[in-house]
Amino acid sequence: MTQHTYHIHGMSCKGCSNHVEQTLSQVAGVSKVSVDLEKAEATIEMEAAIPLDKFREALENHGGRYSIHELGEHHHTSKKQADEPKGKGTGTFYCPMHCEGDTTYDRPGDCPVCGMDLVEEQNLSATTSVQWTCPMHPEIVKDQAGSCPICGMDLVPMEPSLSAEEKTYRKLLKKFWIAVAFTLPIFLIAMSEMLAHNPLYDLLDQNTWNWVQFGLSLPVVFHATWMFFERAYRSIKTWNLNMFTLIGIGAGVAWLFSIFGLFFPDFFPAQFKTASGSVHVYFEAAAVILTLVLMGQVLEARAHGKTNSAVKELLKLAPNTAIRIKEGVEEEIGLDQIVLGDILRVKPGDKIPVDGVLTEGHSAVDESMITGEPIPVDKSEGDRVSSGTINGNSSFLMRAEKIGSDTLLSQIIHMVNEASRSRAPIQNLADKVSAYFVPIVVLIAVVTFGVWALWGPEPAYVYALVNAIAVLIIACPCALGLATPMSVMVGVGKGAQHGVLIKNAEALEKMHTVDTLIVDKTGTLTEGRPTVETIDATDGSLSEKEVLQYIVSLNQLSEHPLAQATVNYGREQGIEPLKADGFHAITGKGVAGNVNGKKIFLGNDKMMEDTGATTPETLRKKAQNYQKQGKTVSFLSVAGETVGLVVISDKIKESSRRAIAELQRKGIDVIMLTGDNSDTAKAVADELKLTHFKAGMLPADKLMEVEKLQANGKVVAMAGDGINDAPALAKSDVGIAMGTGTDVAIESATITLVKGDLQGIVKARNLSDKVLKNIKQNLFFALVYNTLGVPIAAGVLFPFFGILLSPMIAAAAMSFSSVSVIANALRLRTTAIE
Repeated sequence: MTQHTYHIHGMSCKGCSNHVEQTLSQVAGVSKVSVDLEKAEATIEMEAAIPLDKFREALENHGGRYSIHELGEHHHTSKKQADEPKGKGTGTFYCPMHCEGDTTYDRPGDCPVCGMDLVEEQNLSATTSVQWTCPMHPEIVKDQAGSCPICGMDLVPMEPSLSAEEKTYRKLLKKFWIAVAFTLPIFLIAMSEMLAHNPLYDLLDQNTWNWVQFGLSLPVVFHATWMFFERAYRSIKTWNLNMFTLIGIGAGVAWLFSIFGLFFPDFFPAQFKTASGSVHVYFEAAAVILTLVLMGQVLEARAHGKTNSAVKELLKLAPNTAIRIKEGVEEEIGLDQIVLGDILRVKPGDKIPVDGVLTEGHSAVDESMITGEPIPVDKSEGDRVSSGTINGNSSFLMRAEKIGSDTLLSQIIHMVNEASRSRAPIQNLADKVSAYFVPIVVLIAVVTFGVWALWGPEPAYVYALVNAIAVLIIACPCALGLATPMSVMVGVGKGAQHGVLIKNAEALEKMHTVDTLIVDKTGTLTEGRPTVETIDATDGSLSEKEVLQYIVSLNQLSEHPLAQATVNYGREQGIEPLKADGFHAITGKGVAGNVNGKKIFLGNDKMMEDTGATTPETLRKKAQNYQKQGKTVSFLSVAGETVGLVVISDKIKESSRRAIAELQRKGIDVIMLTGDNSDTAKAVADELKLTHFKAGMLPADKLMEVEKLQANGKVVAMAGDGINDAPALAKSDVGIAMGTGTDVAIESATITLVKGDLQGIVKARNLSDKVLKNIKQNLFFALVYNTLGVPIAAGVLFPFFGILLSPMIAAAAMSFSSVSVIANALRLRTTAIE
């Protein structure tokens, strides 16, 4: 017995790992297989060494989506993988049902699992890359603005080409009208048989009209809807049974039965024949079924375009061009030509092209499309502006600091796309049902045929065939598959429009169950724009000005908001910094370093105790009075003696009061954890009417508090904005970062609030509630539809009410079910989450 571990490429979900495990277990000589999804590894026990090619062959024969390699081996794409959609495309394509998790493809095509058309991810690359052409000579195409080399006219931006999504829709629509053109006469010929005196039989006999139906059905089957049969064949070959398996079998049986009856009528017993001796044919059933399914695909393609409308609206925010100032001359350039440090002019009413800082002028900027807040924000020299926001009525100059994928708008779009492709835990229910759905439906169809053939009225075999086909056609696994991802996609886009960025669908679902919210103080409850209120010195050798000079000298080496507040204050007071070195931060306590050769510490009273600095009682009492007013106090010690303090105030956000009150009304327990002292914490808690708070909390303490609450059965959300919040953000069930905070905090969180206030948490909770409700509605509709539809198609109502379901009506109902699920998800676009 030997054991080997291999790398598996292409797995993205639990279903993938189970499929790989089952496939490899069937290889001759394999005793046991264990697949680790997270490590992307398979450990195989075998009686004797088995060549790697045997495993590769097994995986390729079961779909080819996965490949196996020796650990450390370069991952080559297998032959069958090479057949999947790939190559350089205008965007990233993914399955709307998320069959393979977050797996994506480089060009349009069909999902190898469910067969549905891949959907194009919306991104900025296609919208910001502009080419220029001459209005008189369209053959002239340039990458930048200029003049036509033929006629000298100014070049104009070219219109963007159609998206892959729009191309798919137009292609399907064209095929649909071709199918209608040939299906309609087939349907009229077939329905004319119901007339007592059929006028068509005066022209040709019934058998000849059957041949006419056959001829008319060929363009429908082999051109307009042939893709359905290709997908059905692929699904059976790879055993990824799906909606197209049922459509292919159902419509294929009806059409092939008709062909056989047309060519070999004597093979069939009398009950299959008409009075004229020809066999009953079902060309109209096959053609109408396929055309109706195609109509459903057209409607879905159009509806899919609306589900990611939020991202499309965000894409519209990015301008195609910008005005660059180079050597005092203005030039119009494409966004892809901007480099870091470029000086750009933004005119009144223009969209801001990239992220940067104002260098000259001032204006009011409309940031509502990113933050969701309608009131324009005043901007002046030194203030930051974001791409996609709209300038007011003044012109200004700005310096480009973030371009391309680094801009806030690009990051928002990327996050929305990532979240839209992620899988919510509630989707596992649909996955479990779908795994057995198609085989069960096929079994029901076989049983239906048998029951009708044995006990049905004459012609029994005709009833049996028609009802079995109806069962296959009406079943709709895609309605189940679309129920969750459609709601998630629309919900995530809705959140982005209101400044709530969801990193993944799991966070969106978990937010619905949160019962405890932990919040930081500075930058979360408060505005995060601290200002120095006063400087106090002891009665010793240093004056207040000298105390401030020491503080500024040390803090100029720090990037902490409190440090920057003191540096700015010192600059306003005309303080010249002294020489400082040896700077280092002590987490949760303060900073230390050397100034003019003296060892100094700046921080809270805990730091003073730890460093052995003696603090006069008068200074300590002053600090306590300030802290009871909710202000932050940092002590300064020089050479082991506390010589003064700095008082910093940070105004509480108006939105914090409203948000906390609303969250408490929803039954969420709000707890404040802060590294500040207890007096300051109590003052803030009292003002916000918080009954639970803890002060003096280090990053490890916040992490332990999250773990403690989770151990007590609480579902914990943590909101913070600093590096010290990152461990707790990562550990909490839902981490919520303020968009105004540090990159580390944002990376650790699963939800980011662009504006950076607690009102965004209220929006996130409301959004989660509405999305979960919408998902449950979709799942209920899909499950009830199939639970009722399949038995009715099988004919359970016939003994009681004489009701049978035509396969054509079943096809219409099947298409309607998927479209209904998408339409219900689209209702989220108009729902209020304020």
